[in-house]
Amino acid sequence: MSTAVTQTWYMTQRQLMVFTRQPAYAIITLIQPVIWLFLFGGLFKKVVELGGFGTTTYLTYLVPGVVAMSALSSNMWAGMGTLEEIQRGTLNRFLTTPVSRAALMNGNVVNNGLVTAFQSAVIVLLGLAGGADYPGGVGGVAILVLASVLLGTIFGALSNALGMLVRERESIIGINTFLLLPLTFLSSAFMAPSQMPSWMRHVADFNPLNWAMVAGRSALSEHPDWNAVLGRGGALLVLAVAAVWLSIRAFRSYQRSV
Repeated sequence: MSTAVTQTWYMTQRQLMVFTRQPAYAIITLIQPVIWLFLFGGLFKKVVELGGFGTTTYLTYLVPGVVAMSALSSNMWAGMGTLEEIQRGTLNRFLTTPVSRAALMNGNVVNNGLVTAFQSAVIVLLGLAGGADYPGGVGGVAILVLASVLLGTIFGALSNALGMLVRERESIIGINTFLLLPLTFLSSAFMAPSQMPSWMRHVADFNPLNWAMVAGRSALSEHPDWNAVLGRGGALLVLAVAAVWLSIRAFRSYQRSV
């Protein structure tokens, strides 16, 4: 067990080094969340007057949504990195070593989780600087970040599995583009559930992106609904474990094909 953990951390460090050597990439990945926060937040700030948002400022409502959307959009492209390693032959060279096959996949997942946590913390701080209020305090912020990491793990692991199964950039791009907008707008990212059409509200109940938002918003509120936090958080955890298991199975299928 300790060997598998050590090997996973080694693979994680390998990918973290790539991230830290490209500070411009870290800045670029935060541009879109900043646009969501301050352009959308400014454009729709009066929509909070409709009621049902649970807060007096739209930016406070928007921050958990932006954190979750950022986790989703950045992790959906994890499979592109896996595909690049396949095409360069890097992954095949690792197959000739005694490193754990689970570590080869989980290193990517852990790396994405750490990057997602960093991005989420920055977005929370940007929201605070813009006037957002977090009555749930540090504990609420920690739950929001954890929910975003679990959400990112789900889609990062599924993207890795997809990369190993289709092995084509165009397919990954097409599938991600197809899923991103429906997942975003069939959630409470921008609008309170009470203001959504009933059919959209019911669909959102089955959307993992919305689970992260509900858990995060509730944890950050003055009076958290712990049933909602634990229920949505538990569902994200179960789905994350299933997605990681699936990515490992996909990797073993890839290994048999080379």
